[in-house]
Formats: sequence, structure tokens, C-alpha cells
Amino acid sequence: MDRISRAILEIRAGAGGDEAAIFVGDLARMYQKYAQKRGWGFATLDSNETSLNGYKSLVAEVSGSGVYDAFKNESGVHRVQRVPKTEKSGRVHTSTSSVAVLPIVEAKEVVINPNDIEFTTSRAGGPGGQNVNKVETAVRILHKPTGIVVSSRVERSQHSNREKAMEVLRAKLFEMEQLKASGSLTDIRREQIGSGERSEKIRTYNFPEDRITDHRINKKFHNIEKILDGDMDKIVEAFSKN
Repeated sequence: MDRISRAILEIRAGAGGDEAAIFVGDLARMYQKYAQKRGWGFATLDSNETSLNGYKSLVAEVSGSGVYDAFKNESGVHRVQRVPKTEKSGRVHTSTSSVAVLPIVEAKEVVINPNDIEFTTSRAGGPGGQNVNKVETAVRILHKPTGIVVSSRVERSQHSNREKAMEVLRAKLFEMEQLKASGSLTDIRREQIGSGERSEKIRTYNFPEDRITDHRINKKFHNIEKILDGDMDKIVEAFSKN
């Protein structure tokens, strides 16, 4: 029985410039639609948007029974091969985005010294840079010992955003503690999500051949558009059988 019903989903653009950022948006929508299909909650906590409807990074909270079990195998480098909309010669480009899935843990499981954190606030910006708030509700937290920076701007109050940001920080610190206990943090983290280079990948989305290949279990899935529209059941079930 999966006791972890809430998780942090972090997606970051890797190699590939604008196309990598667009792919971040594709992955985020896939996970959001799959979550909706399962009746789970999906809330974007923070994002760094680009001008081409993409994201340099996106952090979300997913909540519901079985969330972590379903998403934990998404951690790693995802590679996409397709002709970008901005490509005039029809050449296929290869880009990457990295995904990290972290369980949200109880406050008692990770003790954070108040003197180790630095809070800053700002107005929560909406699409196109507009201000959706006239007061400073967005929160950014710096954990000084590790240099980890987290933020939340989805909630309407500064207090709520602070709580959300602290949850993300605890999740990241908990992961660090777990990795340190089992080996080299740098090596294991690189093994989990990679460095974002094209050669490091757990899954390839090949649009010209309409095929998704998961390189860890050596399985292929077809109908990319349907999968990116949230039909991830076959992928999730394939891992449960391995």
C-alpha cells in the first residue's frame, strides 16, 4: 500500500534551447492530464515561462492515492526527437528535459534550523508578466547550508505560499538525506536525473516514428500524441510488472 499520497514534480529544460523548454510544457501537460484522469490534484507551485509557450522549469504538487508509486519512475532525462515548429528546413532536432519526483514528507521527518533559511517575497506574476496580486504573496526560500532555492506563487496568501515552499524544501532535503545514506549524493543524483545531456536518457519520444521507448525496461509504446494527452496507463503498468 502506497502511504505517500503527495509528491513534488520538478521538470527542467536540458539540452536543446527553446525546443527543450517547449518539451517541458508537453511533459507537464501529460502529467497534469494523467492526474486529472486518475482524479488526483495537480497544482503548479512555480514556473519559469519562455516566450514560445515553454518553460525553463516547472514545479508542481500532485496529490492523491498512489501518486508517488505512479510517478516515481518518471525521474530521469526524457529525450524528444522531432521537427520543431520553428524549423524551416524540416530537420529533426533532439532535445532533453529532466524530471525529478520527490515525496512530500511530514515536518517532523526533516528538521530545519530557522537560522538556515532566508525568506524573500514578491508579487505573484501571471501570464505575460502581469501582476495577479497587488501585494507580495509569492515566496522564495534560500536554504543557506545547501544553496537550495525553492519558491511558490500559486496560493493567494503569503502564508500559504510559504507553507508550500517549505514542503518543497523539506522534500529536497529529505531526498538529500536518503541519498547520502546510500552513497555519493552527486553520483546517485546524476544517475537519477542525469545532467540533461542528450546521451543520458531514460525515455525517448520519437515523433517521426510515432514511438516512445523506455530504455530501462526496453519497451516501446506508440501513439505519442495520445500518451502526451494523458494516456499514460500502459507506461505506468509496464513498470508495475517489472
